[in-house]
Amino acid sequence: MKAVVQRVHSANVVINGEKKAEIGRGLLVYLGVGQQDTEKDVDFFVNKIINLRIFPDEDNKMNISALLLNLEILVVSQFTLYGDVKKGFRPSFQDAADTELAIYLYELFIRKLKETGLKIATGTFQAMMDIHSVNDGPVTIII
Repeated sequence: MKAVVQRVHSANVVINGEKKAEIGRGLLVYLGVGQQDTEKDVDFFVNKIINLRIFPDEDNKMNISALLLNLEILVVSQFTLYGDVKKGFRPSFQDAADTELAIYLYELFIRKLKETGLKIATGTFQAMMDIHSVNDGPVTIII
């Protein structure tokens, strides 16, 4: 799996001109699933993301997690994280999971995030989406 995690003041997903999901302060997570990924990877990523200490404490140091602050998370499927441009100019996505595995692990990831009690919003798997976000910091972490 690969994830790009952004600390945001707010974020939303628009599909066909309609707002599908939105969050306030929290995390915007772009999630890509690879061919070799398993349920163990889902567990690792859920734990890592909810416990990332990237929110400021009273000394303005990144030291507090979204879980501790009870913040919101917006998850967007993003197979293009597996785009390989080492050769030529057109990305190859040969390392991205096939649709069946990708949707299974993506949905499992979302279910496990929801089990944390945090508010979880999502995009739509394989949809063309417009993502609007107000990055906080900016803080962007790649996992």
